[in-house]
Amino acid sequence: MHQTDIELLRAEIAAAAARMIAEDGADYASAKRKAARQILGDAKTRGEILPDNTQIEDEVRAYNELFFGDTQPARLLHLRQLAVQVMEELARFNPYLTGAVLNGTAGEHSDIHLQLFTSSAKDVEIFLLNKNVNFEVSESNHFKGGQAMVETLSFLLPQKGRAPEGVHLAVYDVDDLRGGVRTASGKRTARTERADIDAVRRLIVEEDS
Repeated sequence: MHQTDIELLRAEIAAAAARMIAEDGADYASAKRKAARQILGDAKTRGEILPDNTQIEDEVRAYNELFFGDTQPARLLHLRQLAVQVMEELARFNPYLTGAVLNGTAGEHSDIHLQLFTSSAKDVEIFLLNKNVNFEVSESNHFKGGQAMVETLSFLLPQKGRAPEGVHLAVYDVDDLRGGVRTASGKRTARTERADIDAVRRLIVEEDS
């Protein structure tokens, strides 16, 4: 297969995956697999044909602008404002925003994803219990890859006059904060993987200006 053909297939898969993410709230991994199967059928998929998450993210952003340009910006702003509120409550656990609410692709089905950095995951559980938060415990992949899973606490955040919003807290050891993941600089063009509360506030100010 020629390189041009590979690039075209990769772009087609990325566009199909982006549609599933924007319309149905599918996660990137499952959307990528479903899109590849939809386009290639049962043929064995070579790794070089699959788009990376950055390419899919670009397609999601483009899809949102094309089909949800009148509603998505307000939805994104609302979720970022909610994220700041939750981060203020969880300030003692060094909260960082990540995922679609940070990178700007959040849509109707998107939840708020936070990373917490603390010496004890049990302290986070106790904090939520004391706030009468009904949460579920699961596990998520470590952001560094190839490492043990991390505990994730998920709950619905009540909204006055609105449907509740999903919040997911991935709880890391405080030493993980020294990892090589970049934090947000506040620049809209910067690709970042997590942002502290001050960086999220700057993003909100940028959206309002």
